[in-house]
Amino acid sequence: MTWTILVLVLGIALFMFGGMMLKSDSKKPSMGVILAKKAIKVIAIIMVAGSVCRLYVPYYLTSVNPAILQEMVEGMQAQQNEAKNKAIRKYVRSKSDMMVADAPIVGPQDAKNTIYVWTDFSCPYCRRVHGALDQVLAERDDVRVVVKNFSIHGELSDAPAKAVIAAKLQSPEKAGKLVDALMKKEYYSRDDMKDQSKLGAKVHKNVMKFAEEAGLDVAQLEKDMKGEVVAREMANVRDLAQQFEITGTPFLIIGEEAFPGAIPAAQIKAALDK
Repeated sequence: MTWTILVLVLGIALFMFGGMMLKSDSKKPSMGVILAKKAIKVIAIIMVAGSVCRLYVPYYLTSVNPAILQEMVEGMQAQQNEAKNKAIRKYVRSKSDMMVADAPIVGPQDAKNTIYVWTDFSCPYCRRVHGALDQVLAERDDVRVVVKNFSIHGELSDAPAKAVIAAKLQSPEKAGKLVDALMKKEYYSRDDMKDQSKLGAKVHKNVMKFAEEAGLDVAQLEKDMKGEVVAREMANVRDLAQQFEITGTPFLIIGEEAFPGAIPAAQIKAALDK
């Protein structure tokens, strides 16, 4: 701001007195002097006009018409989202098999339409979007949901994330049941949170209880949770999250378009129908 004011003052001074700096020995100034004076005037006008614009534009944007700022931000976000969607489209088209290979799937395994969801079982917004996805699956038999378990809340997230991946090795259908149970039921309580040293063990125990209710072999499940497939899928989820710039959950890819946040069932259906 200070420099802008100084340039404005200098521009005004040049406009008013700049010609005096050029001396002429004759009463009739030479063509060179005339052109130099005109050049000084032009430079002065540019300096004044630029300074006035620079001083007025922030005032106009913040006080007179702040809606323009919102439009600019929305425009920039739209451009960024389009660039992100372009990268996602390219990746999904070429490597969808790898994205699905080890991930648990809810819904028909061979459905025509695929929704990828980065989710965390301890995230309330993820539970909300699970309900929306559940509604879509209930109404349509041509949709499957590929669950990418983004374990971001430590001991609250690790055991359920690993369990549903390991469950797919026994039965894709039972893995889907376990996903549904973990999303709809509470697998830890406020009392469990009081002693952080025992939290992981309590969460693990409750997850195994849900796994048994889903018809899974718990002993085999615990073994598989420590295996190569689970480690590979967890790494795949993290790598894709970094590549797609996913910083939180839920995050959905429907078709070839990205949707951050807990979007409603109506929006999911609209994206599927595009």
